[in-house]
Amino acid sequence: MCPAAVGVGLAESGLRLRRGRCRAKAPGIAVSGPELAVGDGVLCSKKPPQPRPKPPGQAVGWVLLAAVTTLAFATRFHRLHEPAHVCWDETHFGKMGSYYINRTFFFDVHPPLGKMLIGLAGYLSGYDGTFPFQKPGDKYEHHNYIGMRGFCAFLGSWLIPFAYLTVLELSRSRPAALLTAALLTFDTGCLTLSQYILLDPILMFFIMAAMLSMVKYNSCADRPFSASWWFWLSLTGVSLAGALGVKFVGLFIVLHVGLNTISDLWQLLGDLNLTMITLGKHLAARILCLIVFPLILYTTLFAVHFIILNRSGPGDGFFSSAFQSRLLGNNLHNASIPEHLAYGSVITVKNLRMASGYLHSHWHLYPEGVGARQQQVTAYQHKDYNNLWIVKKHNASTDPLDPSFPVEFVRHGDIIRLEHKETSRNLHSHQHEAPMTRKHYQVTGYGVNGTGDSNDFWRIEVMNRKSENRIKVLRSQIRLIHLATGCVLGSSGKTLPKWGWEQLEVTCTPYLKETPNSVWNVEDHINPKLPNISLDVLKPSFAEILLESHMVMIRGNSGLKPKENEVTSKPWHWPINYQGLRFSGVNETDFRVYLLGNPVIWWLNLVSIGLYLLLGSVTTVSIQRGIQLTAEVKGFGYQTMEPRRLSGPEQELIRESWQKVNSNPLQHGMILFTRLFDLEPDLLPLFQYNCRQFSSPQDCLSSPEFLDHIRKVMLVIDAAVTHVENLSSLEEYLTNLGKKHKAVGVKLSSFSTVGEALLYMLEQCLGPSFNVAMREAWTQLYGAVVQAMSRGWDGE
Repeated sequence: MCPAAVGVGLAESGLRLRRGRCRAKAPGIAVSGPELAVGDGVLCSKKPPQPRPKPPGQAVGWVLLAAVTTLAFATRFHRLHEPAHVCWDETHFGKMGSYYINRTFFFDVHPPLGKMLIGLAGYLSGYDGTFPFQKPGDKYEHHNYIGMRGFCAFLGSWLIPFAYLTVLELSRSRPAALLTAALLTFDTGCLTLSQYILLDPILMFFIMAAMLSMVKYNSCADRPFSASWWFWLSLTGVSLAGALGVKFVGLFIVLHVGLNTISDLWQLLGDLNLTMITLGKHLAARILCLIVFPLILYTTLFAVHFIILNRSGPGDGFFSSAFQSRLLGNNLHNASIPEHLAYGSVITVKNLRMASGYLHSHWHLYPEGVGARQQQVTAYQHKDYNNLWIVKKHNASTDPLDPSFPVEFVRHGDIIRLEHKETSRNLHSHQHEAPMTRKHYQVTGYGVNGTGDSNDFWRIEVMNRKSENRIKVLRSQIRLIHLATGCVLGSSGKTLPKWGWEQLEVTCTPYLKETPNSVWNVEDHINPKLPNISLDVLKPSFAEILLESHMVMIRGNSGLKPKENEVTSKPWHWPINYQGLRFSGVNETDFRVYLLGNPVIWWLNLVSIGLYLLLGSVTTVSIQRGIQLTAEVKGFGYQTMEPRRLSGPEQELIRESWQKVNSNPLQHGMILFTRLFDLEPDLLPLFQYNCRQFSSPQDCLSSPEFLDHIRKVMLVIDAAVTHVENLSSLEEYLTNLGKKHKAVGVKLSSFSTVGEALLYMLEQCLGPSFNVAMREAWTQLYGAVVQAMSRGWDGE
C-alpha cells in the first residue's frame, strides 16, 4: 500500500505515553503498558521502546549555525585594526576605559557596565591606559587599542547567531532564520557599530541574549521547574541586568520581558488544574529570577564601579561634597573640619545642581544695562579663594569669633547675612531682573565692610532635617530664602557672557518649588572656636551614593542637548536611512569611515512593515464585514503559533465537545475530509492505496482504505484530547508523525487548511454550542499539535 499523507494513523508511528501515564478514554480503546499502537480501532501493546534515534536534520542544523557564526565573526573582525586612529565616540568610551585602568573617577550619563568591560578588555590585552583619547583622528601609534575593539567586535558578532536561534525557535523555519541572519550580517550599519570602541555592540549583545533566553524559556513552558526551564529563566534575568547596566535604553527589553511574564502568569492563573501553591511557586520563581536576581547583579555593578574608581578625577564636580569626600586626592578626603555650622564660620557653599559650582563673587560689577550696577555674584566650578563667605547674624554687628562670646550655632529658620570674605560685601537681591533668566531676580554683592540693607537678609531652611535643627557640613541640604522678596537663591546653570567671565548665572527665583538648582550644601568650614572632626564619619553609605549616582545620571540625560552648530538628525531620518554619520576622515587623504545602514535591507524592512500593516488592516475589515477567508489569508498558521498552556476551563470545553463528536467518529471524520478536499483539492493526489490514484474526492471518500484512514485520524485527535492537560507526553509521537507526513510530500502550509476543516467539522457537529471560547480552545489545541508535528520537518 502506498503511504497516505494527511493524518497518518497511529499504527504507522506508535503512540508513546511518557511517564507511564495510561488511560482509556474513548470507546473501543484499551490501554496497557508504556507503548500504544492501533490495529482495527483498538490500541494494543507493542514492544518496549528503542533508544531515540538522532534526528537526521540535527547535524544540518549545527552546520548551519556554525556557518552563520563563522560568517558573523569573519565580517566583524575583517580589517579591525583600520583606521589606526580614534573614530567618533571612541574618544569618549576609550577614554573611560582608560579611567578604569587608572582608577580615576569620572562621570557619564550611562550605567557603568559597558565602560568597565571595555576597560577590562584593554587591561587584559596589554593597554596601559595612557592614551589621552582627546579627539577623533588622533593616531594610536604604539598604544594597544586592538583589544578593546576586538572585545566589541566579539560581542557584536554574537548578535547574528542569537538572532538566528531566536527566529528558528519562534518560527521553526530555517529559511526564515537564515534570512534574519543574512540581514544582520550584511547590514553595514550593524557591522560598523560592532567594529569600534562603543557601547552599542555591548548593549545589543545583552538585548539579543535576553530575547533569546526569553524565547527559550517560553518553549520550556510545558516543563516548568525543569533544569532547562530554570537555566533559561535565570539567563534572561542576567541578560536584563546586563542590558540595563550598559544603557538606560535597556529598560525597553525589561519592559518586553515584563509584559511577556505578565501574559504568562495570566494564562497560568486561568489553568484550574494548577493549585494555588503551584501558582505561588511560578510567581516566586519569576520574581526571583527576573526581579531580585537582576537587581542584585545591577547593584553589584555599581559596587564594583565605586571600588575601582576611588581616585579624584574629572567627575568629582558632578557629585555632592559628601560623595567627593570618599575619593583619594580630593581636598575633602580625610579632611578635618567642624561638624556644625556656627555664626562667624567661614564657609563655601556648593549648589547641588549637576555640574554646577560654588557660590562666588569678585570685584567686577555687572555692566550697564544689566540690572543694578553692583558686584557680580556667580557660581564657579573650581576651588577659589573668592568662594569664601562669612556667616553673620542679620541684626548684630559684633564679631562672633570674639573669644568672650559663646559659640552660637546656626539653626533651621534662622535669618542670616552672608558676607563675602574677599570684598566684604553682603549677598544681596532685589527686584531687578536677572541677567540671563527672565522673571528671576538679580543677585549681587552689596554694601561696604559688611554694612548693607534689609535686602541682605536670608532665611536658612534645612530640607533634609530630621530631629535636630543644626546645619551639618556636607550632609545638610539647605535653601536660602530672601526675606524681602520671598525668592529662593539658585543657579540657573546658564553661562554668563565674557563680562561674567563665562561663569554660571546665580539668580533669586520667585518659584518656590524645590529643585537641585535651589538647594545648596556647606562644603569647606573654618571656625577656630569649634573642634574639628574627621569627614570619614560623614561619608555617605553605599545606598546613598547609589541613589545619588542615579539622580545625577538622570539629570545628565535630561540635560543632553545638541551643541551649537552641531549637525543633528531628526527622528524621521532614522527609519528611512536618510543620512549617515561620519565616523572618521575629513578629507580624501584620510581613511574614511561612514556609518550608514544597508539601504536595500532597511528599505525592504520598511516595505515589509507597510505590507504587513496594509494586509492586516484589509483582513481585519474583511472579517468584520463577514467575508469568508481561507485560513492562510487570515494568517492562521498553526505551525507558527506560539504554544501556551490551555487553561482548565478550555480543557473542559474540549473534552465536553469531543465527547459529543466522538460518538460517531466516522461520520464526523467524513465531514472533516469532505471540507478539506473542498478547500484544497490539490491534496487528493497524496492519498494513494495500492498505488491507485483516485479520480475525485467522492471516489476517495468511498474507498474502504480511506475510511480506515479517517478512523485513525479521529483516534489521533482523540489521543490529543485525552492528553490535553499534558500534551508534552505526545511530543515524540507527534514529531515522528510529522516526519511521515513530510516523507509523502505534505507541506506545512497545508495544516492551516486542515485546521480550518477541523473547526468546520466541529461547528457542523456542535451547532450553536460551538461558541467563540470553544473555537479558541480548539484552535490552541490544534496549534500545539501542529507545533510538535512541525519538528518533523527538521526546521523547514
